[in-house]
Amino acid sequence: MLGSNNYLGLTTHPDIIEAGIKAFEQYGSGCSGSRFLNGTLDLHIQLERELAAFLGKEDVITFSTGFQSNLGIISALVGRNDYVICDRDNHASIYDGCKLSYGKMLRYAHSDMDELEQRLKSVPDTAGILIVTDGVFSMEGDIAKLPEIVELAKKYGARVMVDDAHALGVIGKNGRGTASHFGLEDEVDIYMGTFSKSLASLGGYMAASAKVVDYVRHNSRPFIFSASITPASCAVATAALRHIIAHPELVERLNYLASYMRRGLLERGIKIIESSTPIVPIFTYDPVNTLEKAHELYENGVYVNTVLPPAAPANGCMLRVSIMATHTTEQLDEAMDIIKKVIK
Repeated sequence: MLGSNNYLGLTTHPDIIEAGIKAFEQYGSGCSGSRFLNGTLDLHIQLERELAAFLGKEDVITFSTGFQSNLGIISALVGRNDYVICDRDNHASIYDGCKLSYGKMLRYAHSDMDELEQRLKSVPDTAGILIVTDGVFSMEGDIAKLPEIVELAKKYGARVMVDDAHALGVIGKNGRGTASHFGLEDEVDIYMGTFSKSLASLGGYMAASAKVVDYVRHNSRPFIFSASITPASCAVATAALRHIIAHPELVERLNYLASYMRRGLLERGIKIIESSTPIVPIFTYDPVNTLEKAHELYENGVYVNTVLPPAAPANGCMLRVSIMATHTTEQLDEAMDIIKKVIK
């Protein structure tokens, strides 16, 4: 399995599974209501408090899915006379969140800081500005140029939001994400993330100041009008978070294996996008070639994901390899030999 976002391999950990079973038995299968009605349990409050403490923010609000998180945050915060400025390679949920807001969206070329500054210069002095970027970009695996983004935000009076869906549990001190990776925890206004990757569950969150969280809680339609995260999902996310805190070596192991995989593919003559994350894209260019190679890999025992339009340009398709901390080097060697045979 080289196509999962289960970066720390916790979806099958016995302690994590047990936490979900106990919550199922104690609370039932669901809350059947929104957080403002009958949908708030002590489990939700506990998860939000522990996640806020881990991330070093005053408060956290949770959403039913990661996709809903971006919809709910951006649509609530960006008002009619505001601007939201996005990296072109941001996740689809960020784009949809921008569309649902009353503000104006501007885009800049992927990680192009000169173009970002040009977009910032074009915004009227009276407008509010939110810069939104993926922390770790989900398809390419590269990391946002957060120090430069923060510097430009200060220069032009903008706020910064980082989507850490693929960064939590992956980079930063003990897996705290992109801002921690760069030592910029106090400079990023909003963290967004998901429970469906390193936290082995389902749902999403926003971490920010207590005032911002309270505002979003009372103005975000996806939060107000959606049923809350199920008790089992909530308990699993909390158990996974505690496991990450207790076992920081998992993050180190993940990054060691990712480096091992990148080095091994390059030694085998496979062209990849080089990064420092567990996402390792292999260039296959043409959509048909990409699908054929993915199928052949699968028939030979290796599962990878295809990156096709609209997630990639028609001539820039890729096979997306992703590593888990539970892989062994022997498994990766076997997989890389099969990849070489198929790709070459």
